[in-house]
Amino acid sequence: MEDFSLQAERLERAALSDLHAAAPEDLRHRLGLELKTIGTALASVSAKDPSIVVNRTIGLGIEAADEPATIEQVRDVYENAGVRRFFFHLHPDAQPASLGDVMDQSGLVQARGWIKFRRGAEPAPKASSDLEVRRIGPEHAEDFGRIAGTNFGLSEEGCAWLAGLVHRPRWQLYMTFDGQTPAGTGALFIDQGMAWLDWGATDPQYRQRGGQSALLSRRIAEALAAGCRTMVTATGEEVEGDPQHSFKNILKAGFQPVYLRRNFAPPTQA
Repeated sequence: MEDFSLQAERLERAALSDLHAAAPEDLRHRLGLELKTIGTALASVSAKDPSIVVNRTIGLGIEAADEPATIEQVRDVYENAGVRRFFFHLHPDAQPASLGDVMDQSGLVQARGWIKFRRGAEPAPKASSDLEVRRIGPEHAEDFGRIAGTNFGLSEEGCAWLAGLVHRPRWQLYMTFDGQTPAGTGALFIDQGMAWLDWGATDPQYRQRGGQSALLSRRIAEALAAGCRTMVTATGEEVEGDPQHSFKNILKAGFQPVYLRRNFAPPTQA
């Protein structure tokens, strides 16, 4: 059986590729979107949107060993696009094992890592919230993009990009509502029998009301109904001073941490 971590990286890569496919040509141009395969890595670029959730490279050294020169080639792509802040995701089993040293030597610095979580086919947990969870269609796509995009640091046009996921067949979008008022977001991407849970966010005025737990529970139930027996998600590693709400919600939903992916980025500009 194929290693879970390889499956998980491919799943996230497929979701990232499909996100790019959600942007119409005019929006691609305005955001400066590019998606490039360099060596075994996939580089996602948004020249006009500074968020690292879209300016990041996944898969380095996973499918096969990568040449150290790949790192410089990827850096050139971002520098040529004028992107000053991006992430290299480095899987713990990436080959060759010296890739982290090469990144250090090239002047990249370690940023907060991302933890990958796995969940099996156990029933969805019960979640208590006074907010109502609904699967949304085009009528609330703009609200989805606004809430998720704002929380993840995207520009106004980046928010419009996220809204386009509503038209992608492998994505299912969910939101919480306070009455008829949109409150929070969560997305489900299904590919080859696996589920990727992403874009969980809540409008600040509706936090601490159980909305994200309810969205996780609903997406787990929907993934199970679609036949998925493996579910994957990710969030930042635990750091001092961070309340870790996402981390705790993911654990409460029955996910288990599987591996930490180090992130490397250019030094922060003074």
